[in-house]
Amino acid sequence: MPPAPPADFLPARHPWDTLWVNAHLATMTAGAASPYGAIENGAVAAKDGRIAWVGPLADLPGRAEDLAASVQDAGGAWITPGLIDCHTHLVFGGERVTEFELRLTGASYSEISRAGGGIAHTVRATRAASDDTLYTLAARRLTALMAGGVTTVEIKSGYGLDLEHELRLLRVARRLGANFPITVHTTLLGAHALPPGVNDAPGRARYLDLVCDAMIPLAAAEDLADAVDVFCEGIAFTPEETARVFDAAQAQGLAVKLHADQLSDTGGAALAARYQALSADHLEYTSDDGLDAMAAAGTVAVLLPGAFHMLRETKLPPIAGMRARGIPMAIATDCNPGTSPALSLPLMMSLACTHFRLTPEEALAGCTRHAAQALGLGASKGQLAVGFDADLALWDITRPAELAYWLGGNACVGRVAGGRLD
Repeated sequence: MPPAPPADFLPARHPWDTLWVNAHLATMTAGAASPYGAIENGAVAAKDGRIAWVGPLADLPGRAEDLAASVQDAGGAWITPGLIDCHTHLVFGGERVTEFELRLTGASYSEISRAGGGIAHTVRATRAASDDTLYTLAARRLTALMAGGVTTVEIKSGYGLDLEHELRLLRVARRLGANFPITVHTTLLGAHALPPGVNDAPGRARYLDLVCDAMIPLAAAEDLADAVDVFCEGIAFTPEETARVFDAAQAQGLAVKLHADQLSDTGGAALAARYQALSADHLEYTSDDGLDAMAAAGTVAVLLPGAFHMLRETKLPPIAGMRARGIPMAIATDCNPGTSPALSLPLMMSLACTHFRLTPEEALAGCTRHAAQALGLGASKGQLAVGFDADLALWDITRPAELAYWLGGNACVGRVAGGRLD
């Protein structure tokens, strides 16, 4: 009889922390042979916060109880990557219900903004709120997003519009990330609008100086921002001003993103691509030239159907042109008090299918794999694949298309962040 192998040769008992069995998987892996990268009757394992194994249950390399310290029966649920909300304005004070009513009587977004409403209204309410109040309000919104399967969220500033309050909003966002089981990606949006009371060229120039010479360097020095965004639009900042902000951001080693071509074609998409922006967002009026530039640069298109819906827009983003060029299309809530008070990413998937004619598979990719790319996290999030973060969402559905089918309700029955079940 041959001698027994040395102890260190034997496979360790429980090499994985947690193993989910009795599940169907929508892996959303790039280039998968099956729709959604689906694996029926599958299993997925986590070790040290990352996915350690994924595949058909029949292919497990041993008995489940020997492979993991904890074996979780998913009860036939579908498991997807945790959803990623890659564009939100989650931290703000007050609300804008009055503007909602005004729009229903025919007032336009631009008219409301020029009359002192819009972003300026929220800036006043936000500045008046304490840090704890802003945190509490944002925590409620974040909790609602998490209940709908979100495990990663981007949070922009943009409702402070001065040095003190812009940095304060970023600190609140970082505090949320420290206290909730979710990945928070922060974005400085100091160039969201001109501050209340600034309405002449010298004041405009001084504010751009503040954004470029103070906000961005301080946010970078305190590690408060992962990226910098600009609202490039006729009612906000010009392409030339945007380029200056982007130059300042990249000088500090920060990635850039852009609110582009929402209300008119300012050439924002092409500008974003020129700066290798992670994403260009909205894009209703983007031209073919802008799409060509995005495709060449690998810039993700972030579609925001909540704002399109709330503003009753009729100009659709050029979805066919994006498809033809292979531009990744992400979907986000754009959660904000004025144009998209949305707290459900699955609802945005449904609106993207209905308004923009995305397929359900494109919609789910837009909230997982492509949303991860829009945050620069494509190598670690948004797919069920070995080595990726063990961020999962479990759903009581019969097929993945249901995630974009239901209007309202919540099919999420479980959420895992970094390998830990909520």
